[in-house]
Formats: sequence, C-alpha cells, structure tokens
Amino acid sequence: MNIIENKKIYFTISLLVIIPGLISLLFFGLKPSIDFSGGSRLSLVMEKHVDIAMTKKVREILIKKGFDAQVQASTNGFLIKTKPIDQKKHDDIITLLKKESLTFKEDAFETVGPTVGKETTINALKAILISSVLILLFIGWSFRVIPKPASSFRFGVCAIIALLHDILFLVGIFSLLGYFYDVEVDSLFVTAVLTVIGFSVHDTIVIFDRIRENMRRMPTLPFKEVVNKSIVQTMCRSINTSLTVFLVLLTMLLFGGETIRWFVVALLIGVFSGTYSSIFNAAPLLVFLEEWSRNK
Repeated sequence: MNIIENKKIYFTISLLVIIPGLISLLFFGLKPSIDFSGGSRLSLVMEKHVDIAMTKKVREILIKKGFDAQVQASTNGFLIKTKPIDQKKHDDIITLLKKESLTFKEDAFETVGPTVGKETTINALKAILISSVLILLFIGWSFRVIPKPASSFRFGVCAIIALLHDILFLVGIFSLLGYFYDVEVDSLFVTAVLTVIGFSVHDTIVIFDRIRENMRRMPTLPFKEVVNKSIVQTMCRSINTSLTVFLVLLTMLLFGGETIRWFVVALLIGVFSGTYSSIFNAAPLLVFLEEWSRNK
C-alpha cells in the first residue's frame, strides 16, 4: 500500500471536507449556548408525548406574554431558552404554562450572565491555544535528535497542521449543524475539542515515533519509503485503537441520554478525523515538506 504516492489525493479529500465547514463558519458562525452568550434555560418534563404542534403552542404562549423565548423539544419535554431572567419571571413562566392546562414537572433551571459567558469563551480559546503551543514544544523536544533529512521542527509543524485539520473539521460540522438543526455549542463542546486535540496528537506521535525508529534501522532507504513503511506498520494499531473508542462512544450515544448527545457526537467526529489525519495527512506532510525543502 503506497500512501505517500497518493498523498495529493488525501490532501484534496481533506480540503473538500473542510471547505464547506469553513464557509459555514465565515457566514453563519457557531450557535452558542447560554454557557457563552448568557441567558436562562428551563427544562420541563411532560407527561404527554411532545410533538411539533405542542412546541409551537408553548412558544406562542410565551411570546404573547412578552417572553422572547426559544422552545426546543427534547426526548420527553421542552427546553426553554430566554434572555437572563430572575426568579420572579421564572415563576411567571411556570404559572403561565400551568394556566394553559399543560401537565409537566420542572427538571432544571439555570441562569448565566453575559459576563460569565464572555469569560468562558475567552478561557476556551486560551485552553486550545496553550495546548497547541505545548504540543509543538513537546514534539520539538522529543524529536530533537533525529537523522537527516528530517527535522524536529517539521515533525512539530506537521502535527499542528493535522491537529488544525481535526479542529476545523469538527468546528465546521457543528457550524453546519447549528445553522440547519439549531445545534448549540456549550462548555462540553470545548471539552470535546480538547479531547480531540489530545487524541489526534497521540495517534500522530505513534506514527512519527515509528518513522524515527525506521530511519535509524534503514539509513540507506529513501525518506519517503521509510515514512510509507512506518504508516503501513502502525496503521492496524491506529485503526484498532480508534475502533475501540468508537464502539464505546456509540454505546454512550445510544444510551447516554439527551444531555451528552452532542458531546458524544463531537467526540465521534473527532476520533474519525484524528485517525484519518494521522495516517493520511501528518506523515505524508513530512514527505511533502522534505521534498519542498530539497527542491528549494
């Protein structure tokens, strides 16, 4: 299996799956939950089956009484989101819905101020940036003694590019989901992004480490052949590791409930993307940079 010879095809596939998400991010952005934008969230569990007509009715009732609210149907009830409200307005909503003969039980009520939401956004971006810089430094240090023509700097750059591929792919998909299906990103989404970063780099380093070993074992072999052999030797391990994680996440998606659904979806997307980028992007990029440097 010659992955390196077909590297341009794999790079093109990556661009084709990332570009729609980037366009969506540019024009629509992400749909932030109250964790980031600030607001109040009220979760109600209904005794009767919830359908679209009932969701529309609840929203119309609230708007009529001056509440600028979004109403979403959950598995067995409603999720009502508004601008930040106090306890009195919360009680008014509950009383209003009960007057309409709706039978329900309040499951949760929370309010996040705009200031807290802004701080959460800044901290999330800091966490992603700092983790990326630390990864680059770690790889640069770990691969500092490596046979030529490779360099530790190139290993670090390729790992970061593969990491960015996974983040852009994940964030782009959630931008599309937010625009077409009203899927929001919350603090759990940030946790998922950081987890995907760790998973992506872990898989990439396994392949890079095998490249380093094979360069010492096969000093006369051309660099691109060493890289290709290393990818093939570690491919089964990478796929099997990802498959075990995928099966666990699939189980969580089926039985974990509404609360963690999109968190698990984000991890599933990240696992798939991380496995692909480690095998078909990160290592081939090493060869591409080496060839570019040699030609230059």
